[in-house]
Amino acid sequence: MERIVVIGAGQAGASLVAKLRASGFAGKITLIGQEAVPPYQRPPLSKAYLLGDMALERLYLRPASFYDEHDIDLLLGAPVTAIDRIARTVTVGGQAIAYDQLALTTGTVPRNLPAAMGGALAGVHTVRTLADVDAMAPEFVAGRQLVIIGGGYIGLEAAAVAAKRGLGVTVVEMAPRILQRVAAPETSDAIRALHQSHGVRILENTGLAALEGEDCVTAVRLANGDVLPAEFVIAGIGVVPDTALADAAGLYLENGIAVDAQGRTSDHKVWAAGDCASFPWRGQRLRLESVQNAIDQAELVAQNMLGAGLDYDPMPWFWSDQYDLKLQIAGLNLGYDRVAVRDAAGVRSHWYYAGDKLLAVDALNDPRAFMLAKRLIAAGRSPDPAQVTDPAIDLKSLLQP
Repeated sequence: MERIVVIGAGQAGASLVAKLRASGFAGKITLIGQEAVPPYQRPPLSKAYLLGDMALERLYLRPASFYDEHDIDLLLGAPVTAIDRIARTVTVGGQAIAYDQLALTTGTVPRNLPAAMGGALAGVHTVRTLADVDAMAPEFVAGRQLVIIGGGYIGLEAAAVAAKRGLGVTVVEMAPRILQRVAAPETSDAIRALHQSHGVRILENTGLAALEGEDCVTAVRLANGDVLPAEFVIAGIGVVPDTALADAAGLYLENGIAVDAQGRTSDHKVWAAGDCASFPWRGQRLRLESVQNAIDQAELVAQNMLGAGLDYDPMPWFWSDQYDLKLQIAGLNLGYDRVAVRDAAGVRSHWYYAGDKLLAVDALNDPRAFMLAKRLIAAGRSPDPAQVTDPAIDLKSLLQP
C-alpha cells in the first residue's frame, strides 16, 4: 500500500489530501500540521474573524469528522523536524513516519521586526495564524492607539478592522505609497482616500527607527525623529516562503521551493504546492500567494502524484475586503506600462496594459468588471483602452468577436 505524507495543514494541504481521495487513491494518507487546530481559512482572520463576525467553527475548511471519514491521518500540533530523503521518512516528535511520496505545503511565515528595533517587545503582533489573531484580538478596544508598520493588504485590512472598532490608527509605510509593490498609483490613491475617510492616518515615505518601551511597546520612533504613541503595534511587513525543511533536506530553492510545471521538486518523490512553491510560468518563475492558487495547484499536484501528468497554467486572481470596499484583482500586473481607468455607474476599475496587451484589472466594488476581465485575460483578448474607459460602452460588448 502506497503511503503519501503531506507536510503543512493549510489550504493547500487540505485541498491536496481531499483531491487524493476524490481521485480514487486508496493508500495511506497522513496530513501533518504544526498548529493544534484543523485546516482553516486564513483570509477571514484579518477581517471577519478579527471583527468578531465569524465564529471559529466557520473558519474550518472541513469538519474534523471529514478526515476520519476519508481515512486521513491528521496529526495536529506536530511540527516536522527533519526530512530524510534517502530513507524516505519525516521526523515528528522523535517518531519517523515513512512515505513513498511526500508533498510540502508549508505556506509562508511573516517577516518580523528585528529584536534590536524592539520587535520582541510585548504588544507587537503579526497576522498569520489563528493564534496570532487570538493574541491580538483583546487589544482592539475603542480609543486605544494602534500603529501598523507596513501598508500592504494585510496591514490595511487590519487598519480597517481597527478603525471600525473605534481605535486611533496610524499606518507607517516606508515606500513612497501604500501597495506600491502590488498595485498602480490609481489603486493606491483610492484605498488611501478610503482609509483617510475613516480617520486612519497614513504616513508614506516614512521609515521606522525603533519601537520603544521597557517590556511592552509604548511608542514608535520614526526615522525622521517623530514619535507616535502606540498601545500596540502590528507588523505587516510581508511574508517569506517557509522553506526551512526543504532547505535542510537539500531540495533546490528559488523564490521558494522550486518545482517543475507538474509540481515536482528536485527530488522526484517530493512535491510542493501553494504559497511555498515557485513554478515555471510563461517564461519566468512565479510564486503566488492566494487561496485560489493554493487550491488549484494542490489539486493538480494530487492528480500528478497519481500519474496524471498535468502542467500548471493558472489564471491568477486575488481579493481584499476593507470597510465596504471589495477589491478584486484578475491577472498579474507584472511589467505594465499604462493604466486605463474606467469610472462608470458609480464603480471603478483599473486596467493594466503592457503596450496593447491587457495584463490585469483591479475592480473596486465592480464584480462585473472583474468577471469580464478574467474571461478576457483567459482568452488572450485585449480591448482597446479607449473602449474600456468609455462609460457609454457596455463591457460585455468587449467579449464580442
